Amino acid sequence: MRTVKRTLVITGASSGIGRVTARKMLQQGHHVIGISRDCSQFTKAHDRFTPVELDLADLNQLPDKLGNLNKKHPHIDTLVCCAGYGQFGSLEEFSYTQIQTMINTNLTSQVFLARALIPGLKHKPASDIIFIGSEAALKGSRKGSVYCAGKFALRGFAQALREECARSNVRVSLINPGMVKTAFFDKLSFQPGEDKSNFIEPDDVANAVSYILNANPAMVIDEINMSPLNKVIKFK
Repeated sequence: MRTVKRTLVITGASSGIGRVTARKMLQQGHHVIGISRDCSQFTKAHDRFTPVELDLADLNQLPDKLGNLNKKHPHIDTLVCCAGYGQFGSLEEFSYTQIQTMINTNLTSQVFLARALIPGLKHKPASDIIFIGSEAALKGSRKGSVYCAGKFALRGFAQALREECARSNVRVSLINPGMVKTAFFDKLSFQPGEDKSNFIEPDDVANAVSYILNANPAMVIDEINMSPLNKVIKFK
């Protein structure tokens, strides 16, 4: 395993998978630029951590703010997109605004981020873009039409972007976890079962990110699918 010091942009860095991944990257000596909608959750300063408050669902502000991020941090060589949220129900239960917000957060904002950063990434000797997708990108599920739509589209985007970057030093990877034990389920009507075999830990996903970043630079980890050993859903 190689250890190259990175300057990473990590979205969703204040909670869940993003927070755990940011902590692991700092432990490994990297510099982390953590994007969050609410930076007040970053309660401890770290000399290699830079918080950036940004609402990814508000697409109108993203081009200017991401341009400023590029100018302020020209050494960025890695993007890890962890931000996202879930809302589940039959399609007719969603308002048009709810549909737009979910697609903006889970898909379009990540396309915007990649668009903003990729010109600079292509000039780095080595760089990575890692999307945290979902098992919902692999199979449609009842009451998951909007969520699955965003995740299926993100998977297609990652695959196409991988092909676009095939002649550069930019590696594009996708991680599709099953149910991860985070606050993602706090406002939902279901959650993984209580046994440790019923869920993935956020640290498992962070380890997958670390594996991708430290892999042989001549190799791309195109996609990693992760599932709990026993798939059990508990309804609240």
